[in-house]
Amino acid sequence: MSAKMLHGLPVARALRERTGRNVARLRAEGVEPRVAVVVATDNESTGWYVRSIAQQAAKASIRCDVLDLGPHAEPGELAQTLRGLAADEEVHGIILQTPLPAGVDVGELVALIPPFKDLDGANPLSFGRLSAGLPAFAAATAQAVIEVLDHYEVPLSGEHAVVVGRSMVVGKPLAQLLLHRDATVSVCHSQTPQLAEHTLRASVVVAAAGRAGLLDGGNVRSGSVVVDVGTNVDRQGNLIGDVESSSVQGIARALTPVPGGVGTVTTALLLLRTTRAALESVVERQ
Repeated sequence: MSAKMLHGLPVARALRERTGRNVARLRAEGVEPRVAVVVATDNESTGWYVRSIAQQAAKASIRCDVLDLGPHAEPGELAQTLRGLAADEEVHGIILQTPLPAGVDVGELVALIPPFKDLDGANPLSFGRLSAGLPAFAAATAQAVIEVLDHYEVPLSGEHAVVVGRSMVVGKPLAQLLLHRDATVSVCHSQTPQLAEHTLRASVVVAAAGRAGLLDGGNVRSGSVVVDVGTNVDRQGNLIGDVESSSVQGIARALTPVPGGVGTVTTALLLLRTTRAALESVVERQ
């Protein structure tokens, strides 16, 4: 039996419906939801991603301001821009897009984004609040994994989940989100010996290490759910994940595809968060 494919498009569609309802509520209050994306690179893939956010925002009636400071932007210019957006009450969400110019301290810059506007969960304070169980936006890709699992009604409470990867973009925040859902969580990484000893015990395995072919059929147990967050490019220029899907297909009961899986959900989630932040601002003013 082949694994069921957990496609991201239906999940993104459901998120967009929730966004639409929130936009309607905001319009009734005379509020225009607004997100600002700060860019300081000429990276082609980044440009494509930012254009995608802007296009999806327009479809959702959300204002999206792209502030392109150029690939040679100075740290002071970036910091000043972020401080201005943080202080602007009409801006509800801020995204600092990477990569940034060489020599720029990303950590210092994301710390300037207030947690309530930190749509991508980049500020370490957001991660700290998440870890403590306080309101905060988790890293968007990590939350997208949870959205996919929830949409397809994959049980988490009491289950053993293994996250392969310890980045602040996916691995660490995802581990916290899974803990909040009462899963028993193991985090593995490049220095974990005998990786299969861990993944073979898991009912949910998330591959998020950015290494093609990291997991194959010998790493997953029968009937498990495998979430592939990897984004790698093969020799033919095709986008592939961290999982050898062909060898996992006949073992796992469900698998997310690459492309068309978790990545499809992220943009929709960022726009939903913009409306949530805007609604919170309305409540605070009342």
